[in-house]
Amino acid sequence: MPDYFPVTDLLHERVLLITGAAGGIGHAVALACARHGARVILHDRTEKSLEKIYDDIEAIGGPTPAMLPLDLMQATPDACAALAQTVEREFGRLDGLLHCAAELGALAPLELYEPPTWLRVLQVNLTAAWLVTRACLPLLKQSPDASIMFTTADVGRQGRAYWGAYGVAAFGLEGLMQIFAEELAAWPNLRVNSIDPGNVRTALRAKAYPGEDPNIHPLPEEIVASYLYLLGPDSRGLTGRGFRAQRGNKPPLESVNPVNLL
Repeated sequence: MPDYFPVTDLLHERVLLITGAAGGIGHAVALACARHGARVILHDRTEKSLEKIYDDIEAIGGPTPAMLPLDLMQATPDACAALAQTVEREFGRLDGLLHCAAELGALAPLELYEPPTWLRVLQVNLTAAWLVTRACLPLLKQSPDASIMFTTADVGRQGRAYWGAYGVAAFGLEGLMQIFAEELAAWPNLRVNSIDPGNVRTALRAKAYPGEDPNIHPLPEEIVASYLYLLGPDSRGLTGRGFRAQRGNKPPLESVNPVNLL
């Protein structure tokens, strides 16, 4: 949000795990977090895909990041438990978990949707997000101020034709966020929220709208303030809520810097 201005050391000494950090919004947020002092654990499918964001963080002089690759199609309970164990062994703590990994799948009517594509999108976008969060919860509960964030979409808050498994997974993430928030109410140090980034100039957007002029939308770097707000201490106490990273042309909502959907 343009009306939130994070202080330079907002995330100093925090350890954050960001899925889907190789490109798009994940890349931009990871770089911004490092710029504001966080030690970022970078996740994506392969180590090679993470080399650019790793180098970009080193180039700005941010805390040395770590790469933790995992193909979310192979994100079994054991694989996610191993991921969390690696975080604990290497860092001893975890102060934030941001889910940015996403698979678009196909834009098609539900009655024509291919089952293999459906299963792949639900696995990457929803099931893996649950499994990774579940595995990391013991570490997050130990943090004095921890944040879990699910990146969702407007098609997960209002159903829209032809968005298929992507839309269903986005609805699922909203429900997952709300249930986690209620179940973790006994841990006031731990908050759980979702964020809709809006229309952003990413590869996923280009795949969904191949005929669209991408220059009409902001770059991922232009919307990172909302993510910093929710990952940092200024959002302490806010949980179980859906946020939007951009005001856009939608009806005005209750504002808490950034706009709160609820």
